[in-house]
Amino acid sequence: MQLKSRLFSHRFSRGVGLSAAGLASLALAACVPSAPEPTPAPRPAPSPSRAPVTQDVPTPTYDNWMDAPQAPGDWSYRPGAGGGTALFGEPQSEARLMLRCDRAAGTVAIVRSGRAAAALPMRIRAETLDRVVDARPTGTEQPTITATLPARDKLLDAIAFSRGRFAVEVAGLPPLYVPAWPEITRVVEDCR
Repeated sequence: MQLKSRLFSHRFSRGVGLSAAGLASLALAACVPSAPEPTPAPRPAPSPSRAPVTQDVPTPTYDNWMDAPQAPGDWSYRPGAGGGTALFGEPQSEARLMLRCDRAAGTVAIVRSGRAAAALPMRIRAETLDRVVDARPTGTEQPTITATLPARDKLLDAIAFSRGRFAVEVAGLPPLYVPAWPEITRVVEDCR
């Protein structure tokens, strides 16, 4: 029995020792201040919604005007008592460019659609000739800019016989690259 009591007391003292150590740990833990809760990371500010950025698309430039795309449209011819008119434009719209014969004056007018406040230069480019001519604002219903040439001017021949196209450039307006079709030759011949 003594053996049993020794075992019991040993087990009991061991259990109590463990319990006392556990209680002491708990007491110490209660004395230590708890770690502060981490503050949550600040949320990123919502990015303001941006209005779509609109930019003017720059007009492409070409080293050689002959490489530029042709303006959309076709030529048509209208006979007239004082001479014929060649008109270039898209169907069901105003002409963007005209060559008009004035037989009585012996001139051909190159008329480009567009608005101008005062006289300005008009550059005509053909395959074999390039020239700047004086132009002035004209037109009442449709604003136009007009340059007038003598009917026998070599520039008109260069336009008529240009292979493929010619160009009409006026400051402040997009250049027109138009085909050199027979309607142009017909107007020039009407005036000679």
